[in-house]
Amino acid sequence: MAGGKMSARQKMINLMYLVFIAMLAMNMSKEVLSAFGFMNEKLVENNISTTEKNNEAYANLATKASEQAAKFGPLKVQADKIKAYSSDFYAYLADLKSKMTADIEDKTDYEAMDKTAFLDEYFFKGDGITAEGQEFLDNINGYRTNVISVLGADSKFAPIIKERFNTEDEVNRDGKTINWLDYRYKGFPLVASLTNLTQMQADIKNTEADIVADLLGGKLEESLSLNNYKGIVALDKNAYFAGEKVTGKIVLGRYDATMIPDNVTLNGRDYKNIQSGQVIIDMPAGNVGNHDIKGKIAFTQNGEIVEVPFESSYSVIPEPSNAVVSADKMNVVYRGLDNPISVSLPGVGDNNLNVSASGGRLTGSRGKYSLRPSAGNIATINVSAKLSSGKTVNSKATFRIKDIPAAMGSVRNQFGTVRMPKSGLSNAPIAAGLPDFEFDLKINVTSFKVKVPGQLTIIVNGSRLNAAAKKALSKARRGDIINIYGIEATANGTKLKKVLPVAIELTN
Repeated sequence: MAGGKMSARQKMINLMYLVFIAMLAMNMSKEVLSAFGFMNEKLVENNISTTEKNNEAYANLATKASEQAAKFGPLKVQADKIKAYSSDFYAYLADLKSKMTADIEDKTDYEAMDKTAFLDEYFFKGDGITAEGQEFLDNINGYRTNVISVLGADSKFAPIIKERFNTEDEVNRDGKTINWLDYRYKGFPLVASLTNLTQMQADIKNTEADIVADLLGGKLEESLSLNNYKGIVALDKNAYFAGEKVTGKIVLGRYDATMIPDNVTLNGRDYKNIQSGQVIIDMPAGNVGNHDIKGKIAFTQNGEIVEVPFESSYSVIPEPSNAVVSADKMNVVYRGLDNPISVSLPGVGDNNLNVSASGGRLTGSRGKYSLRPSAGNIATINVSAKLSSGKTVNSKATFRIKDIPAAMGSVRNQFGTVRMPKSGLSNAPIAAGLPDFEFDLKINVTSFKVKVPGQLTIIVNGSRLNAAAKKALSKARRGDIINIYGIEATANGTKLKKVLPVAIELTN
C-alpha cells in the first residue's frame, strides 16, 4: 500500500481498514483499562494497610531500643535509615503520579486514561530520555543502592531488592535488547503506567516490612536460640564431705550479653559491677562456713519494672592440698589455636601461682592462660604454689593435642545439600565452618572448585564465583546439583587440612 500511486478506491479501502482496527482496539481497551484501574485501587488500599503495619513495627522497635539500647539500638539505626530512604522514594513516586493525573477531572474514569502522551513526553525525547526520565531512573537505582548499603551486600535481602528495583535492559519476545525505561513505560496507556508506579510503591512498603520484621524477629530468634542457653547445675550446696549425697538440680539458663539490667540488688545492697549482661560477683569470701548470695535484677519491659530474683549459696573451706586445673573447652587442646586454660588453687590467689607448660607455648596470667601446642601429641600444665602454712603444693594436668577437625563447606550458613535459586548462588560467598566445634574461629575460604553438570570444572580463587564459574552456572537447569569441592581455607590464620564439600540444588 505504500508503493506507487493509489486509486481513490484503494485509499478508501485503506481508510476503512484503519477505522476497523481502531474500533477493535477501542473495544478491547475498555475492559483492559478498567482492569488496570481496579488493580491500582487494590494496590493503593494494600499500601495504606502495609504503611500502618510498618509504623507499628517501627514504633515497637523504638520502644525496645529505649528499653534495651545495647540489643536494639543498632537495629533502630538501620531501620531509621531504611525508613528515610523509603519515605523519600515513595513521596517522589506519589508526586509523579499526581502530575500524571493532574489534567484528569474524574480520577476513577479509567477508560479515559488510554493516552500515552504524558510519560512519552515526560520521560523521552526522540531516541533518548529527558532529564525527568533520568531522574526517575536515578531514584530507583539510588534507593536500591542505599538500602543494600545499610543492610550489607551479603544480606539475604540484597538479591530480593536488586530484583524488585532492577533497571537493567530487557529482552523482548523477539530477542531484541531494549532499554528498561522504554520497555516498561514507552507507549503504554496512562492507567497502566499509573498502576506500575503504584506497584513500585507497594514494593517499597513490602521491602520495609520484610526488613523491619527480620530485624525484630531475627533478634528475638537469636535471643531464644538454644545456642544462647547454657546448662546450669544448681546444687543444694557447693561443698560436700566424703560419703555425703550430692543433691540439686540441672536447669537451662539463657545468657544474653546485650540485656543490661536497670538495677541489681545483691545481699541487700545496690550492686554496680555489671558487664555484658552479667552481674560480676567480686566480694570477700568471708569466714569458713556456708554463705548466701541472693538479690534481685530489675529490667524495664513495656514501660514497667520487672524484677527477677536470684539465690544461691557457697561454702568457704580450709586450705587444700592439691591444685585444680581444667581446660576451658575439654581435655583436648588443638594445634594452631590459642587454647584457653584456667588454673586455680582453692585458698591461693591467682597471682601467687607458678604456672608453666611443656609441649606448647603458654601465655597469660592470674588464672587465665592460652596454650598454643607444639608438634607433639601431649601438652602438660605444671602448677606450684606455697600455701599460707608454708607447705608447697605441686600439681599437673595433661592434655591431648589434636589437629583442627575437618570443616564443612557452606552457602548462606547452610551445610550439606542446599536448595537455592541460581541467582542466589551466583552472588553468595562460599564459606566454611565447624558447626559443632567449641572454638570461635575466623575461617576464610581462599579457593574452591565448581562443578556444573555438563561443564568443565572451574577453579576459583577467593570466596565468590568468578566470571568463568558464573558463565558455567548460567547453563545449569532447575534441579541440577552444583558441587563446590576442593575448598581451601584457613582458621585463625592456620590452614585447614580438610574442608568437606557443599552441594547446591538449583530451584530455578
